[in-house]
Amino acid sequence: MTTQALFPGFRAGRFQGDGAELFGLVGGEGPPLVLLHGYPQTHAAWHRVAPELARHFTVVLFDLRGYGASAVPDPDDGHAVYSKRAMARDVVAAMAGLGHARFALLGHDRGARVAYRLALDSPEAVERLGILEVVPTAVMWRHFAAEMALKAYHWTFLAQPHPLPERMIAPDPVGYLEWTLAAWSHKGSLADFHADALADYRRAYAEPARIRAYCEDYRAGAGIDRTLDEADRREARRIEAPLHFVWSDDGFPARTGDPLGLWRDWAHYVTGEAVSGAGHFVAEENPQAVLDAFLPFFGGGR
Repeated sequence: MTTQALFPGFRAGRFQGDGAELFGLVGGEGPPLVLLHGYPQTHAAWHRVAPELARHFTVVLFDLRGYGASAVPDPDDGHAVYSKRAMARDVVAAMAGLGHARFALLGHDRGARVAYRLALDSPEAVERLGILEVVPTAVMWRHFAAEMALKAYHWTFLAQPHPLPERMIAPDPVGYLEWTLAAWSHKGSLADFHADALADYRRAYAEPARIRAYCEDYRAGAGIDRTLDEADRREARRIEAPLHFVWSDDGFPARTGDPLGLWRDWAHYVTGEAVSGAGHFVAEENPQAVLDAFLPFFGGGR
């Protein structure tokens, strides 16, 4: 794997999820901490923070099902195969296989959606929950006013019925990937992305089956994921684990008005902070801010 040099001391492996085999890396010693990446990335998104975290924790990085080098299950008509519930079950099963029934979680983007769904569905498994650069899926849909819709157009584009977005991306998938990374970054370029990480993103995005999987992820977001979120709100179900939320002042959540306040409706114990000097990809654009925010939190409180 081209990413191995980015994670010195980590071992690569394949881990059995709940219906999908996940590729992942494990490194460090201490309490278990799972890092979950977002779209359109892989586990390589964590390369600037994982080695430091591994000085304090046993750090586990997975490629979500359909992403990176993980298995690509066949889609279903209701998009449940790529729901965050299914992805969360993969993580619980894979961590059980590693001997960890309970662990801390840090997720970015789609990985953060998997992380909070896991905390809602399997509260006994989650020690602490870190959320990076998202508000809950149902909340995000409710904030689709004009500015948000233009900035986050991919939520509706990628969720269109198969095969429309797949066909539109297929002629130049790497070009679309690179445009997306640059457009969502603070600098508007690929300057903050390591060459080896970019190579991993490009390799995965060039595979037609994975492009389909990415679209299925967003189709699930527009359907079953939103439905599950709305059911949780009706039943007043909240996340039990302490939750720390970090967002960029130049990212998507900042456009919702009060992103921290939105999370307070979803968890019993919520803290958070905005950071600057980054766009959407905070762990790669401003890794020190991520470490400063989450090391104290996962280390036992602020």
